[in-house]
Amino acid sequence: MADIENDQIPTVVVDGVDIVYRVNGTGAGKGSATAALNRMLRRGQVEKAAGVRKVHAVKNVSFVAYKGEAIGLIGTNGSGKSTLLKAVAGLLPVENGRIYTDGQPSLLGVNAALMNDLTGERNVHLGGLAMGMSREQVRDRYQEIVDFSGINEKGDFITLPMRTYSSGMAARLRFSIAAAKDHDVLLIDEALATGDRSFQKRSEQRIRELRKHAGTVFLVSHSNKSIRDTCDRVLWLERGELRMDGPTDEVLAAYEDFTGGPDKAKPQPKVAA
Repeated sequence: MADIENDQIPTVVVDGVDIVYRVNGTGAGKGSATAALNRMLRRGQVEKAAGVRKVHAVKNVSFVAYKGEAIGLIGTNGSGKSTLLKAVAGLLPVENGRIYTDGQPSLLGVNAALMNDLTGERNVHLGGLAMGMSREQVRDRYQEIVDFSGINEKGDFITLPMRTYSSGMAARLRFSIAAAKDHDVLLIDEALATGDRSFQKRSEQRIRELRKHAGTVFLVSHSNKSIRDTCDRVLWLERGELRMDGPTDEVLAAYEDFTGGPDKAKPQPKVAA
């Protein structure tokens, strides 16, 4: 566990944050999105006003993260985990409250865009430059990135267009690119859910290294095992509210009791997660 008692350096401060989506439409349809909004309405997360539905995705959340911590974000689908990560990264505005960060947060998600018509090799170079690495740094770390991703283990896939990759291969390459650089604050959304156990172990080890050399790591995952293996602190969001914040084992025990067992989260509509 990070020794925050002797070296408490805040990296992220979230102070009374509310995040609200506004969805236009009457809600008269029968599609899955409409049904999900109706369920959230019954749960008190959605307000209706003059044809606009307001989805209260995150409600009055506050916490402080410190340098050297790896923090897991857990919660059933629709609880606001990914929404909160995007707000910390500066990609979503907050309705109320403030978010303060020390350094530049970097968001890594399995849905992060790569250029499908370009080769994996070209994406490695562009991704590294986009993260602020120099061309020399990208060249020096190129082979390490490819080897870490494991996408060349069954062929020379790094020279093929990204559109030929499976979703798992693309997700592993995204993580490998992001993990090649030390970050002030690294925000990871489900990256460890992809790949075989060997890749997951490499990813977990790399997160531990990032904690030593950089700032803070946040991990959103539906895999309680990944959270246990990687994080020393957990934030549990439910229906947009911070239900619990504490040591990993303590929070996961309460969460698993709530959901009915390890990695058995109750299915919820995924609208604001």
